[in-house]
Amino acid sequence: MAVEAQRRSTVPPLKQRLETAATSVRTALPRLPILRPIRTLAGRIFFFNLAGLAILIVGVLYLSKQQAWLIEAKRESLRTQGEIIAAAIAANAALQTDSIVLDPTRLPSLDGALIQQKEDELPSYELPISPENVKPILSRLLQPTRNRARVYTRDGTFIADSDILFGREMRPVSYPSVSSETPGLMRRLEDFGARLLAFFWPTDLPIYKELGRGNGTEYVEVQAALNGIATAMLRANDRGRRIVFLAVPIRRNKVVQGALLLQTRSGEIDDLIAGERKIVAMLSLMALLATLGSSIMLARSVAGPMRKLAVAANQVRVDISNVKSLPDYSARDDEIGEMSGAFREMTEALLRRIEASEKFAADVAHELKNPITAARSTAEALAFARTEDERRELVELIQLDLRRLNRLITDISNASRLDAELMLRQAEPVDLASMLDTMTIGFNDRFSDDSRRIAFHVTDHTRSGFVVRGHDVRIGQVFTNLVDNALSFSPENGTVTVRLRRIGDEIEIAVEDEGPGIPEDRLAKVFERFYTDRPATESKHGKNSGLGLSISREIVLAYRGRIWAENRTEPAPAVEGAAQAPPKVLGARFVVRLPSATAVSSRTGPSVRRR
Repeated sequence: MAVEAQRRSTVPPLKQRLETAATSVRTALPRLPILRPIRTLAGRIFFFNLAGLAILIVGVLYLSKQQAWLIEAKRESLRTQGEIIAAAIAANAALQTDSIVLDPTRLPSLDGALIQQKEDELPSYELPISPENVKPILSRLLQPTRNRARVYTRDGTFIADSDILFGREMRPVSYPSVSSETPGLMRRLEDFGARLLAFFWPTDLPIYKELGRGNGTEYVEVQAALNGIATAMLRANDRGRRIVFLAVPIRRNKVVQGALLLQTRSGEIDDLIAGERKIVAMLSLMALLATLGSSIMLARSVAGPMRKLAVAANQVRVDISNVKSLPDYSARDDEIGEMSGAFREMTEALLRRIEASEKFAADVAHELKNPITAARSTAEALAFARTEDERRELVELIQLDLRRLNRLITDISNASRLDAELMLRQAEPVDLASMLDTMTIGFNDRFSDDSRRIAFHVTDHTRSGFVVRGHDVRIGQVFTNLVDNALSFSPENGTVTVRLRRIGDEIEIAVEDEGPGIPEDRLAKVFERFYTDRPATESKHGKNSGLGLSISREIVLAYRGRIWAENRTEPAPAVEGAAQAPPKVLGARFVVRLPSATAVSSRTGPSVRRR
């Protein structure tokens, strides 16, 4: 029992076996040689276009193959013609010059009333059918048609055949087809098509056997007609062409005296269907040409450019300097053009990021080298210190350089993690009014012993409608950096003012100080990495790494916002007789504009944009 239980535990469950089998099938299918042509985009375009056309053609041919209504119409035509000929034969009509005259006294019935005869009189319906009268009737009534007629007596004995009357020789197997009038090449093509259709859609029709002058009871329909039942049959000759047969009884006063067998020419129905198929074939050929044209156009306009883009992308992967070899389809006003433009922009952005990373690495090495070199020089000077005060001062300098180095490494680490964090974290609604109010209170508490203050002003007293989408920590970091920067330039008893207002679909935050302002040629440069231009007390020994404004710009751009620096100015007082003096600088102003939450479509994360 234990062995049996262990064996069952080792057998994988049914679901696992099915999943394994499905995985094997999915892995093996793409490797099949028959599926290899459709593994490419061009192959799939051709395959699915032609597959739809092939299904249409096969369906039309199948429907034409099953046109039972055409066969039924031919049967009704034969039935009408057969009843007329049978009535003429039964009445023993006499042939005159231009018309057939029926003897009313010898008709089997008239208006449904039977001809009364005397009991001792030999009934006329017992007389055999006269071959001499049958042949002229067949010759006269069948001459305009292409049908064949044969007449048999009550015991199936052959009496007459229209083909013999009209000079057509009987063939041992089949009779001439209507299509024999077509040119030889066309006839051979039609025969080939008929055999091809018969191969794919084999019929179970009985094969027609020519009896010649044999007994007509060999035909099932003749037997039925001799029993008083008009019967139709559909047969096929040895070439697969269909022939409609109809046997009608020849009656005199409701007594069957013989049978009339009518048949269409072999292939007559097939020729009618072939005519329809020719039209379908012409339309299918036109559709095929249109499909091939559209497939070639799609392959050239879709698969070709995509393959070129793939080859160029592989070259860029091998060597980023091959970015100029990317094909440019941006002039195309379609999805390929959009993809090409986006692909080029993505590659150029990647190249810019690589160049920025290289520049960042060089800047980091340079910035790290400065405090390390300073600490090393101070440490070397420590050995030459003569007094305890000199040694203490040198140790303090080393500690300041190390703190500067620590601050620099921390800021570099934050800057390195910034892109990944902005891309992976999901954006959330952030209330700027509440955030800035809390930050202002925190800064004022932090600098309670300082004469500098932070003021917060909101244009809307309700403080509503100032919601953006982003990460509260990173957005808070932006304004912390801006306020820290403004405080570092503010004089004693100065005020840093934070203003919040709404402009259309954007929310603007301005941080103003009362410092010396920024030179006009450095308004954009202040956002570069490791750039610093501060008072000596701030720049000395690493109180600032030069990364704060750069990080702020990256965060703002990540949320599709804008950030810039400008100077607060006022016109200089006019002096009579003197040239107008340049405006007086009241301080610097850093402006941030972010799209409001109502203007940003819902998405899983921030839409990062880089310059």
